[in-house]
Amino acid sequence: MKGIKLSVISICLLIFFAGQAQGSGKVIQNKGSDTLVNVAQAWAEEYKKVNPEISIAVTGGGSGTGIAALINGTVDIANASRKIKRKEKKLAKKNGQNPIEHVVGYDALAIFLHPANPLQTISLAQLAEIYGEGGKLTKWDQMGVEVPGCAGQEIIRISRQNNSGTYAYFRKAVMQRNDFKLGSRDMHGSKDVVDIVEHTPCAIGYSGLAYATDHVKMACITKKDGEKCVAPSVATASDNSYPISRPLLMYTNGEPQGDIKKYLDWILSDEGQCIILKKGYAPVRPVTCN
Repeated sequence: MKGIKLSVISICLLIFFAGQAQGSGKVIQNKGSDTLVNVAQAWAEEYKKVNPEISIAVTGGGSGTGIAALINGTVDIANASRKIKRKEKKLAKKNGQNPIEHVVGYDALAIFLHPANPLQTISLAQLAEIYGEGGKLTKWDQMGVEVPGCAGQEIIRISRQNNSGTYAYFRKAVMQRNDFKLGSRDMHGSKDVVDIVEHTPCAIGYSGLAYATDHVKMACITKKDGEKCVAPSVATASDNSYPISRPLLMYTNGEPQGDIKKYLDWILSDEGQCIILKKGYAPVRPVTCN
């Protein structure tokens, strides 16, 4: 019995010290954009294989949430699908923080339609009329189409909550900072936008290209009525020919040092950039991937 007790104690001590060793590595806190959350999680998982002593804790919540956490000093890296605002920079400086921007990829902000919707092309002006306060486009037949299964042909606007970088970028790039109409359905995450458009014939929504599925269609976008449209893709996001393309960003407090710098350098390496490409976004430069 004494030998059994000693064995049990030995096993418990081994488990304890193994846990201590496993938990002794540094944890990099990474929070923010829902557009980036899937690729950020993929980066974190793969980097654990590259450097097992470093763990990356990834959470979403929106670009505004991530930047607020960086300003408060509770995260090491904030993910964002829009640039930091002037008032956020001022607040960061007041808090002794110095946000530094790093471009980690590019995205085409896609306009999603139900597969039954016959519309193929939408201009930026039409999108502003659909989503913007005072906009006159409220029904699909005003755009020369009739959507099967859409009662009354009413356009149902799917949007994002206002702490989202996607919301902020769409408002700036499409609506020239005008306010949104009241009455849109505001989703928490990028995937939620695509899911509801898939099941709602009357719907239109905007979200990151990586969230596209075979169950929705993406509109071809023109800068002006009558111009040749450009479809969202990795290629058109890379060369900025798609009218609603944008950089994907990570912010650090000051120039990154130590483990954070190593992690960001790896993200920008061919290995890291191949991961963002496989997730449906454009890398920061051409890469050759297996």
